[in-house]
Amino acid sequence: MALKEDLISPKSPRALNDGVPYPDADLLFLEDLLTREERTRLSAARSFFQTEVRPLAVDHWNRAEFPFQLLPGLAAQELVGKQPTSHLLSGLIQMELTRADTSISTFFGVHHELFATAVEQLGSDVHREELLPDLLALRKIGAFALTEPLHGSDISRQIETTATRDGEDWILNGSKRWIGNGTFADVVLVWAKDTDDGQIKGFIVEKEREGFHAAPIANKISVRIVQNADITLNNVRIPAANWLPGTRTFQDTNFLLMNSRVWVSWQAVGQQLAAFDVARAYALEREQFGRPVASFQLIQDQLVRILGNAMMSLSLMIQLARLQESGRLSMDHAALAKATCTERMRESVALGRAILGGNGIGTDFEMAKIFADAEAIYSYEGTQQINTLLVGRAVTGHSAFA
Repeated sequence: MALKEDLISPKSPRALNDGVPYPDADLLFLEDLLTREERTRLSAARSFFQTEVRPLAVDHWNRAEFPFQLLPGLAAQELVGKQPTSHLLSGLIQMELTRADTSISTFFGVHHELFATAVEQLGSDVHREELLPDLLALRKIGAFALTEPLHGSDISRQIETTATRDGEDWILNGSKRWIGNGTFADVVLVWAKDTDDGQIKGFIVEKEREGFHAAPIANKISVRIVQNADITLNNVRIPAANWLPGTRTFQDTNFLLMNSRVWVSWQAVGQQLAAFDVARAYALEREQFGRPVASFQLIQDQLVRILGNAMMSLSLMIQLARLQESGRLSMDHAALAKATCTERMRESVALGRAILGGNGIGTDFEMAKIFADAEAIYSYEGTQQINTLLVGRAVTGHSAFA
């Protein structure tokens, strides 16, 4: 794919009505905010996602199977690790991966944004030395176990999973639900309440530990490639060294949850662009009454509404990247982005599905997968409603939570 500077010169912008469809839907030339090297990296990542990830997605989604054959190629992209990566480039890469497939984006986000980042920021030197090389190379896969069968939004107050110190070990008991990558992860970061001081802490649990069991959650209608699990911990004994020393209270998880909400907000942008890509291509090819439906006024209105939602969401995320770079990002900013972008996303994917008519409800035309996957983005990492209430508390000074 050509770089943005090869597509358009800022000194002589192409008119929007010249009849040439934009190849990447970036009508505002927002990629111009990247350096030349960053645009090259983004272009390479986008190409891999579109040529290697997207073609596999529908088939594996239908079968609810994970394409493990993608892992070496995904690791070879060096999306994280060796090269310095700005928050803007990182977000755009997450957006482009979602644009290709939401499930693979979710897998990678759970593995890197939640597990690997927790090890890097909250783990010991030994944790970083022993785990990070394999995690960054995708030779080992991580999962993040916080949500429980009876507790999601209220997990910080009502967590039931416990950790009890016993000499040189910890003993974990409890249940976790909706744990992405949980069925095949090599290591799982389990959050549990220390029975001694009542504080929530993080513990690394290897999948082979006696008493640890992960069962796949079946019959999902969203992100079906992601292997979500119900996890039970029955007197699971782990060494004391498996505790992440940077986790002493639930507050220590805040930066992880804040950054994960930013990541999911980038996903919401990518999901809208995916809907736009499929809807536009279909509208240009599908003929009714002797001409492409792309020539119909109502179809053009729907396409423009999708694109407008996407560009507004993308502009918001670019400002969040600026806040991250300056160190001013707060949980309220992340909550505003998550609530707003996912609300716009839900409208966009519904419009995209409508453009395909009856073909929009079958995965053969890809849109049904995009439409269904949006529901997961809308709900995880804090539901749209919960994030709205967090922002409401910030702007009014009154909490809607009991």
